[in-house]
Amino acid sequence: MISKLKNLGPGLLFAGAAIGVSHLVQSTRAGADFGLGFLWALLVVNLFKYPFFQYGPKYAAATGESLLEGYKKLGKGILATYFILNIAVMFTIQTAVTIVTAGLASTLFGNFLSIKVWTIIILAICISLLIFGKYKLLDKLMKVIIITLTISTILALTIALSSTNTPISIAQILPKKTIEITFLIAFMGWMPAPLDVSVWHSIWAIEKKKDLQKFTPKSALFDFNIGYLSTTGLGIGFLLLGTLIMFNSGETFSNSAGKFASQLITMYTSSLGSWAYIIIGIAAFTTMFSTTLTTLDASPRVMAKTTSLLFKKLNLNYKFWIAILAIGTISIFMFFASEMGLLIEIATILSFITAPFYAIINYILISSSHTPKAWHPSIKMHILSILGIIFLIGFSLWFLTTL
Repeated sequence: MISKLKNLGPGLLFAGAAIGVSHLVQSTRAGADFGLGFLWALLVVNLFKYPFFQYGPKYAAATGESLLEGYKKLGKGILATYFILNIAVMFTIQTAVTIVTAGLASTLFGNFLSIKVWTIIILAICISLLIFGKYKLLDKLMKVIIITLTISTILALTIALSSTNTPISIAQILPKKTIEITFLIAFMGWMPAPLDVSVWHSIWAIEKKKDLQKFTPKSALFDFNIGYLSTTGLGIGFLLLGTLIMFNSGETFSNSAGKFASQLITMYTSSLGSWAYIIIGIAAFTTMFSTTLTTLDASPRVMAKTTSLLFKKLNLNYKFWIAILAIGTISIFMFFASEMGLLIEIATILSFITAPFYAIINYILISSSHTPKAWHPSIKMHILSILGIIFLIGFSLWFLTTL
């Protein structure tokens, strides 16, 4: 077991990418506005997205290729569609996670610098870590971050549970109003993560295989399951924290990144005590910094790989795409600095509406002749995959028809 834990890598990177806006912002907000009323949504969406995330590292470990090579084998048009979809969402996603991280940095380390300056500083730190440390540093760093995040979140939750005398209602809610339905779709869009993260995971699995030749499909699945269980557990934890600390408090969150971060930490510490400031601060900042770091690594990796597969004569490498992503993030931030809530809503809804594409393609690829038959889905996974596709398409149509 110890050797297995030492070999963890891509699964924790997945957790680092997933445990961010969906947990700190969306789960906390869901708890603040609806109590545990959306617990059903968290559990169901984690269940139905599970197979499609799993197929990323499974395919990579079984074939030695990322999902991107698999998409090309299914048809160049599919890979081109992925390229277009990724271009459409990558800048919005990176801006959304970075703006929250900058807001937290401003609150925790001092607002003597503007949110814009903090954004540039955070991006510069992340780019330096990725360019000079590469995958090996990211792999090692994420283990420390996820352990720190897990411990601090469990501590915060324990304190919150011991500090409340109010009974917690477990009544579940199916929203009827357009605003509430929109929030539900946004909540599920990044819970536990956008489905295109399965492509990122397959890329990370290939990198891990270079460093660890014994990274087999079985070890890849063990690694993935650890990361996935972590994201699900921490999602429930943040939903509970939002319920315990903020439900029925009368507070509404600001759309400004700086104000939101200040509100979040102030509300926690006012309920738990000022001594809990450091615990909440560490949990919140490590949550968002890990997401900013992993997304800034993943998008350039997949875009470099995609362009090399689509346009063989066009040499747009990892460094080119990380520069483009950083410039695009800062540019979007300049226009949406005071509209963090709107930016997150746009990004999360786009992720949910595009989820059926990734679900269907990943399922077709893992079930095809391009994957060794020994690693095809089991009957249970076939059934779960079909139900998951129906769920994702059904909820997307439900949302679109209520607009």
